[in-house]
Amino acid sequence: MFKWEKKGIIFNPSDINQRPDWMFEYAQAPNVIIHDDFVRVYFCCRPKPDEKQQFVSYCAFFDLNKSDLTEVINVASKPIMELGDLGTFDEFGTYPVSLIKDGSDIYAYYGGWTRCESVPFNVSLGLAKSSDDGVSFQKVGRGPILSHTPEEPFVVTSPKIRKYNDIWYLAYTAGQKWFIENGRSEIIYKIRMARSSDGVNWEKLNKMIIPYMLGDDEAQACPDIIYSNGRYHMFFCYRRSVDFRRNKNGSYRIGYASSEDLINWERDDSKAGIDISETGWDSEMVAYPTVFELDDKVYMLYLGNQVGRYGIGLAELDGEFC
Repeated sequence: MFKWEKKGIIFNPSDINQRPDWMFEYAQAPNVIIHDDFVRVYFCCRPKPDEKQQFVSYCAFFDLNKSDLTEVINVASKPIMELGDLGTFDEFGTYPVSLIKDGSDIYAYYGGWTRCESVPFNVSLGLAKSSDDGVSFQKVGRGPILSHTPEEPFVVTSPKIRKYNDIWYLAYTAGQKWFIENGRSEIIYKIRMARSSDGVNWEKLNKMIIPYMLGDDEAQACPDIIYSNGRYHMFFCYRRSVDFRRNKNGSYRIGYASSEDLINWERDDSKAGIDISETGWDSEMVAYPTVFELDDKVYMLYLGNQVGRYGIGLAELDGEFC
C-alpha cells in the first residue's frame, strides 16, 4: 500500500491579485514537465462565465522552485494556446492537457470542447507542439488527432501521454452513454488506451482497460502512469454517475491499478494511499492525480473540492515506490 503525505494547496488562481480575466478561477488537470532549474506545472483555468452562464477553458502553467515544491516562482502571462476558430472542435475549451518532452520539443495532447444542443458538450483530442521550451504551443492542425468512432461514440477526453520503448501510449477516457438525471444531462466514461509509433497516428485498443468497482455506471478519468520496479503503476480517479458534485460519498476518489504490459491491468484501490481529508479544500473529493519523480522522491499533484475550483494540492510519497 502506498502512503501519501499531503502538503496542502500549492496554487490557486483566486489568490493572485490583479490576475488576468482568462485566469479568473479553477486550476484543473495538472501535468508536469521537469526542467533543469524548475518544475513547470500545466493546468487549465476559466474566465468568468458569459451572459448565458457558459464557460470556456484555457491551458496555462506555473513554475515551482525545484528545491521547494510549495514555492511558486513564476506564472504564465498568457494561455499556452488559443481557442479554436469558429466551428472547430476546440472552439470553447482546451481541457484537460497532458504534455511530454521529446528531444527539444514538447507535445501537448488536450481535450477540445464543442458545445451541443441535446447534451452540453462533446470532446475530442487535439495535439499542439512547442519549440520554445513549453511557453507557447502551435496546433498541428484545425482538427482532432483522436476522436469518435463507432466503438467510442461520445466524449474522447482526459488524455495522459507516455512513451516507453519508443512506443507512444495514450491513456484516455471515452464516453459510454449520456442519460438524464433530475433534468440534467450526465455522461459515463471509462478508461481506454491507444498506441502509436509517431505520436500522431493512433491505434485504439477499443476496450475498457480498468475494471469498475461501483457498477456499470462508474465514471473513470485521468489515468496517469508511472513505471517503477518492473511494473507500470496507474493512478486515476473515479466517481458515481449521479449526485457526485456535492455528495462526498459519491464523488471523486483516487484509484490504483498495476500492469506488466500496459494492456492488462489489475485494480486495487486499497493501495492508492490517498483519500479525502476530514475538513478543508479536499474534504469532499480527491481527483485528477498526476505522479512524478524528482530527486529520488515521488510526488502527486491532485485536485480537491469542485474539481479544482480551489486549486491544486501536493502530496509526497512516504517511503519507496514499490
